[in-house]
Amino acid sequence: MTTPPAIHFTGKVQFGGKPLFGPVDITCPAGQWTSILGPSGVGKTTLLRLLLGLETGAQHDGKISASDGEPLAGRIAYMAQSDLLFPWLSLLENVVTGARLRSETPDLDRAHEVIAQVGLAGHEHKKPRALSGGMRQRAALARTLMENRPIVMLDEPLSALDACTRAEMQELLDHALCGKTVIMVTHDPAEACRLSNQIIVMSRGGAELWADTASSDLLMTHMRGLAA
Repeated sequence: MTTPPAIHFTGKVQFGGKPLFGPVDITCPAGQWTSILGPSGVGKTTLLRLLLGLETGAQHDGKISASDGEPLAGRIAYMAQSDLLFPWLSLLENVVTGARLRSETPDLDRAHEVIAQVGLAGHEHKKPRALSGGMRQRAALARTLMENRPIVMLDEPLSALDACTRAEMQELLDHALCGKTVIMVTHDPAEACRLSNQIIVMSRGGAELWADTASSDLLMTHMRGLAA
């Protein structure tokens, strides 16, 4: 894996000719975990999709860059709220989907390693319907790790899980993504405080850096004020 860069996002975003958020000036430090919170509809997922280079329907007047000056394309792995597993493929086949889509020969030894890393050894040949919700998210994480990208973007990947499974997945994510540049959209202040080196709170007016990553209660109170 190449050295992860910092990511810099500046400018303002409009949707349908109306302001969505900004202007903002956001830096996500290299090799660290940045969480993005904010009220519903403020543009958190749009920001993530812009960073990913995906179509959003929004108009971005600004700049997206990496600290090493290289393009972001091809260096990002993505994990969504939905596991996005193909139901007709086995766990192992789902994990190596990226290589197959690129017409590459998958590294099956590495695939078995990452499956074991997320605690799913012995389930390689099961279809998604035979896996619990927590196991499916572990499978999605294995697929993300298989890509071995220096940058990982997460869009509320744990929001559909029960509290116990969510805590287990948080610990797994923290360990598995250590050293990568991680950007996660979440609605959970406690999750952000547990995982993040940096927290950014978005609002219609822009974005602010939340300095106290140790106090989820204060952050939750602040979030309620923004939503009021």
